[in-house]
Amino acid sequence: MEKLLRRSVQEQLILAAIYQSCSGEFTQRNLLVKSFNDTHVVAYCFLRKQTRMFKRDHFLSVQPDHSNVSRPAW
Repeated sequence: MEKLLRRSVQEQLILAAIYQSCSGEFTQRNLLVKSFNDTHVVAYCFLRKQTRMFKRDHFLSVQPDHSNVSRPAW
């Protein structure tokens, strides 16, 4: 996952992720990572249409997104 997060930051690669919230809800999200550390990921979330902070250990799956998701206009 470290390599994909780094690629997302460096190459603006959109990632498809399955994430489990603290309340146990599962969601599928497309993310564009802005920064990350050992415990958290800060990314633009296309589902919520805003930058969000995610707990790194709550990601169940992360892979490059190959759909045609529109990038946000910064």
